Amino acid sequence: MSDIVQDTPTTGQKFTAELLGTFVLVFFGCGAAIYNGGNVVAIALTFGLTVVVMAYAVGRVSGGHFNPAVTLGAVLGGRLPWNQAGLYMAAQLVGGLLAGTALFGISHGFEGFSAEGNMGQNFFGDQHPSAPFAWWAALLLETLLTAVFLWVILAVTDERNEVNVALGPLAIGLALAMIHFVAIPLTGTSVNPARSIGVGVFAGTDAIVQLWLFVVAPLLGAAVAGLTYPVLFGQGAAPVAGSGLSFGGGRKAQPVPGNYEAQWNQGQQGGWGQPGSAWGAPPQQQWGQPQPYPQQSQPQPDPYSTPQAAPQQPGQWGQPAPQQPQQPGQPGQWGAPPQQPTQPGQSAPGHWGNPDGDDDGRTQVRRPD
Repeated sequence: MSDIVQDTPTTGQKFTAELLGTFVLVFFGCGAAIYNGGNVVAIALTFGLTVVVMAYAVGRVSGGHFNPAVTLGAVLGGRLPWNQAGLYMAAQLVGGLLAGTALFGISHGFEGFSAEGNMGQNFFGDQHPSAPFAWWAALLLETLLTAVFLWVILAVTDERNEVNVALGPLAIGLALAMIHFVAIPLTGTSVNPARSIGVGVFAGTDAIVQLWLFVVAPLLGAAVAGLTYPVLFGQGAAPVAGSGLSFGGGRKAQPVPGNYEAQWNQGQQGGWGQPGSAWGAPPQQQWGQPQPYPQQSQPQPDPYSTPQAAPQQPGQWGQPAPQQPQQPGQPGQWGAPPQQPTQPGQSAPGHWGNPDGDDDGRTQVRRPD
């Protein structure tokens, strides 16, 4: 089996991934709102499932934002440089508008269809279908829900998170569905300027006039979450260069391996999927990463055994001191060959004398008489 080569996604590939993902999100989510008779459960699950599906499909390329508010939160949270934010947001707006155009054209297949107020647009005030809903309440709701959404996203994609990498998109999609269950009856749920603009421009003058709230509130909530997440939960790896409140621009030609979390932690040393995160010495080992192999210590020579391979240099620990050349007639020097046992009454050569009957072979020194 050939090895999989992980290349760095190009700018065009990221643009295409964000455009396609946002198109699918708006087309299917708002399409469910237009055609299924206002079923809250169906609409909420459709929005959530589209995020799950597209994040699995193209999240390895761009991170799967599909939402200008998510991109802003990623930049302020230190995950994406500012010089890529415009590219992401432009792709998302184009994808949303293309989806709105497709829905507008398909809906005219019904005879007598009127797009005004029937495009799955967001609403507040007197545009609410059941009862007026105050603008400040709608602003507060959308800001709060977007902040919660971004906190979830930043937490799931945090390199310190022990959640399995494959479950990240699922958790984000379920969070979006959860948000829709609450907000559909109140504002139609935005938390995404591209979703609101994509269909709102086709829904009539009143819907266009109200679009400001569904742009300002999600961006405000994303900014709150992006700036406060490192304060509340810690930064983890160092922020990407040119992100956060630093407008210096990102790293050029930064290799980003092709997986979802790597795209969400672009350029971070020690991030999931980044160089230095595995088989090295990361600052904090994450669940799911291979543990570094322990350093194998070199076996120490046994000072009491005979060297087997390459001999050590003379004088090293555990080795005998270098032998001095012996002069003829100097037996008994330190390091000399052992002497043959002597008979009782005989003196060992080179010694002053041996006591008679010293059977244990010990040599004692006596003062010569």
